[in-house]
Amino acid sequence: MVTVVLAVTGVVAVTLAVLLRRARLRHERALGERGWLLERERAAAARAAVDQERARIARELHDIVSHNVSVMIVQAGAAREVLATMPAEAGAALAAVERAGRDTMTELRHLLGLLAPDPSGEDPELAPQPTLARLSPLVDRIAFAGLPVEVRVSGAPRPLPTGIDVTAYRIVQEALTNALKHGSGGKAEVTIRWAETALRVEVLTTGPSVLTGDPAPAAAAGDGAGRGLAGLRERVAVYGGDLDARRRLGGGYRVRARLPLDRS
Repeated sequence: MVTVVLAVTGVVAVTLAVLLRRARLRHERALGERGWLLERERAAAARAAVDQERARIARELHDIVSHNVSVMIVQAGAAREVLATMPAEAGAALAAVERAGRDTMTELRHLLGLLAPDPSGEDPELAPQPTLARLSPLVDRIAFAGLPVEVRVSGAPRPLPTGIDVTAYRIVQEALTNALKHGSGGKAEVTIRWAETALRVEVLTTGPSVLTGDPAPAAAAGDGAGRGLAGLRERVAVYGGDLDARRRLGGGYRVRARLPLDRS
């Protein structure tokens, strides 16, 4: 009887040992698989972050180059037209070209500084990102280039998150630049509305009317589906907002955006 009990005990002990070993192996395999999955998730997140950063850089470069170079082209053309007959006006136009070039270099230095920051952490030559506080110089450059701009502000301005502030500025910049490049005279109206829960930005421009059958400028056809506005839609969507750009029945274009804000 004792022999039988010892034998049964031995079998149970061996069985428990085998089961314990199997459980340990399963646990180790599960940990290994979990670690592999986590590593894959981290790698995928890193790739997504790189892709998003590349897209952001591409949009920044487009905004900087498209706007400032467009102003420079318009001003240089104006200077060439009046160089012989109106030298003072030609000189003013060339000065505007120089300012636009300097602004371009400043913004490019800032962008490159973000990609490869100075080890000291400071660079006095880098200007801050353009925000609504810098809207007046933009409007002045556009108006001097030949497109009169009226700015209206309603509501109580308040501090904005940097990303939203930059995005609002870029919306106005892109809309005015497109109007300057593709419009045929006319004017523009910029409206900034500060509401309790959202910032609304609207840019209206005048131009040929679809009601009279006048064709839209070839480069502007497609109701604002260009790379610049497409990039702005992505920016606005990041902050939970929406952007609409389309040709107006009465002529010109309308760009309208809503950027949600936290209640203050």
